[in-house]
Amino acid sequence: MIPLSVLDLAPVCEGSDPTGAFAHMLDLAQHAEGWGYHRYWLAEHHNMPGIASAATAVLIGHVAGGTRTIRVGAGGIMLPNHAPLQVAEQFGTLASLYPGRIDLGLGRAPGTDQATARALRRYFDGADTFPQDVAELLRYFQPAVPGQLVQAVPGAGVDVPVWLLGSSLFGARLAAAMGLPFAFASHFAPDAMDEALAIYRRDFMPSEHLKSPYAMLALNVVAAESEAEARRLFTSQQQSFVNLRRGRPGRIPPPVDDIESFWQPHEKAGVERALACTVLGDAQAVGEGIAAFVERHRPDELLLTANIHDHAARLRSFELAANAWQARHAG
Repeated sequence: MIPLSVLDLAPVCEGSDPTGAFAHMLDLAQHAEGWGYHRYWLAEHHNMPGIASAATAVLIGHVAGGTRTIRVGAGGIMLPNHAPLQVAEQFGTLASLYPGRIDLGLGRAPGTDQATARALRRYFDGADTFPQDVAELLRYFQPAVPGQLVQAVPGAGVDVPVWLLGSSLFGARLAAAMGLPFAFASHFAPDAMDEALAIYRRDFMPSEHLKSPYAMLALNVVAAESEAEARRLFTSQQQSFVNLRRGRPGRIPPPVDDIESFWQPHEKAGVERALACTVLGDAQAVGEGIAAFVERHRPDELLLTANIHDHAARLRSFELAANAWQARHAG
């Protein structure tokens, strides 16, 4: 049975605020640990009213401090926004506080718009140096040597597994060349998923970090007591995608009974293409849907995500998904 993990954006729902989002984040992480999820990852975004995970390393520390065994990490840190040394120090600190539980996923996108990238004092052209920045960051985690002018303190000699994230072929090629585990953003950009996986597995070069390829795919999963209710809950995420493409990003809206009255045909087509990697329904349907996805794509791990407006319904969705997956294999 391949492990299931959680990707969280600390969603800020209409009627709530970041304080509420953080309380729900920790509650979900604690429940996910009890339900047997392997990792709990948070993703860096900026200037997004519906996403509160901008200070990603801070939240990772909060979640790790409020849980006991689940791995906690970044899915990911958008490296063009940061100096590699600062990231090494942050995650060296986290891994020193919570040994054996911290992951560092690295992304090449800024996780925001151009104006916000300027406000971060970093620029889009920083993505051009992404491979060099990753290599520099990896060096900071190596044990310090005599005469080394710059050290990550803490960080040097600390065990921090580094992943590369991607939504295109670039990340797959780089992860393969560097011998690093690879996570693909199939939950919102599935078009290149199959080709990226094939390239990663074909071209993988064993390294001191990893001996054989290890690929994780992200999957939208919404589970409820009935298919109708799961489809209704999913309309919050569908609305959010449409609002973003209309240039009006906002907090996560409540579900609607008739999504067809909300969007235009071209918007529907775009959202359905972006969210093609989605499994929804009751427990049985979700278990079967996850199994079919795994059978087709053969990931080594799945990263489940869902922006559901009601926190209790979101908890229930992740619980049903975990139980269905475990019961399927127990049976």
